[in-house]
Amino acid sequence: MLNYPIRFEPILKEKIWGGNKLKQILHKPSTSENTGESWEISGVKGDISVVENGPLKGQNLNDLLARYKEKLLGKRNFKKFGEEFPLLIKFIDAKTELSVQLHPHDSIAKERHNSFGKTEMWYIMQADEGAEINVGFKKSISEAEYLEHLNSGRITDLLNFEKVQKGDSFFINTGKVHAIGAGVLLAEIQQTSDITYRIYDWDRVDSEGNSRELHTDLALDAIDFERKEDFKMEYSREENSSTNIANCEYFTTNFLPVKGSIIKDYSNLDSFVIFMCVSGEAEISIEGNSEKVFQGQTLLIPAENSEVKITANGAELLEVYVS
Repeated sequence: MLNYPIRFEPILKEKIWGGNKLKQILHKPSTSENTGESWEISGVKGDISVVENGPLKGQNLNDLLARYKEKLLGKRNFKKFGEEFPLLIKFIDAKTELSVQLHPHDSIAKERHNSFGKTEMWYIMQADEGAEINVGFKKSISEAEYLEHLNSGRITDLLNFEKVQKGDSFFINTGKVHAIGAGVLLAEIQQTSDITYRIYDWDRVDSEGNSRELHTDLALDAIDFERKEDFKMEYSREENSSTNIANCEYFTTNFLPVKGSIIKDYSNLDSFVIFMCVSGEAEISIEGNSEKVFQGQTLLIPAENSEVKITANGAELLEVYVS
């Protein structure tokens, strides 16, 4: 039952800052002009992914974890996470800026929210001319300096902004303030967590004139006030070869451009593998069972599969696993 690439139904999220690129560029089934996120694989309570294809169609991710355990996750992952899927996989479209925010690390998230922390990374799929993101501060600052700027409405004076283009990738450690800027479409890989501390929302209000909640007090002891050059990821683009973009205790992400046909040997990998198609289209096969994946689509390869065939004419994939 696990010998085919599994696709899940996208879970679409309306956001005050969302746009229509998920519908227009990635062909998500949205009827809204403010769709901000497509949750591709989710084990978040209340938003559990449902299988869209094959013999397991209609079953949700929790059903699969309960039934297949280490065959789906890998032995080490099942021992560590049990029947909780460790990653949340998304595509995000920011028509306008997201709030300036940060995520707590594991210990704070566990104590306050009974949740994992939220280490994450971004891969820029498309960016309008001049688009940028906020990652961290311009310089190391004190808590007092931070509060002074926050309370006087000058917090943006402290923020580090980076211009972005297709192919750029960023790693967002817990505690680092960040915001996706207007005009950016990206793929996001993160720990399974929906815990966000919002510190500034550009003085934005909704259609009824209400501001969104800020988490000033909760954020204070979770913020990393140091300037660290640990966010821009450099990687090569060798055809038909997996090149590492990000590697941490929570996930590994590789860039895999495919032209022609390749065989991936996962016999020494004790983990599921996720393929996010960020450009083009590819056919992915396990034991002759094939699924096509187009730009903006995601497939899950269960851990018990040791060999995967990928055929494409110029596709770009993100290869993600936990090991």
